[in-house]
Amino acid sequence: MKVNIFTDGACSGNPGPGGWGAVLVAKKREQIISKKEIYGGEENTTNNRMELTAAMKALSALKIPSKVEIITDSKYLKDGMTKWLDQWLETNWRNSAKKEIKNVDLWKEIYALTKEHCVSWTWVKGHNNNDGNEKADYLARLG
Repeated sequence: MKVNIFTDGACSGNPGPGGWGAVLVAKKREQIISKKEIYGGEENTTNNRMELTAAMKALSALKIPSKVEIITDSKYLKDGMTKWLDQWLETNWRNSAKKEIKNVDLWKEIYALTKEHCVSWTWVKGHNNNDGNEKADYLARLG
């Protein structure tokens, strides 16, 4: 089974109240077999934490190992998982200044969840008429 996951995070103020949203679309042989929308929020958070939380909650919602494409408008999320992760693993989640990376709790959880699936990461420009991204943005603002 292939699952496309559209994720987004939002925050009023940074930090401030924020929300996350995700749309999970499961396909078998290119035919949609299920669609699920999830969202939530926190009272005092950051935009980046909400972007990461959306991916974490979406991966947590999967019931069986799947081929997953996460589609996000967050370069922070995509680059973290595709460009920076190997270095973080080598340095025990530390940055070049030898300090623990920000949001390490969420990064560790996402990394652990990706072990259960075959995950690819795609960046899309936000607010650019991508239906899945627009719906995830709507859900994030609901959260």
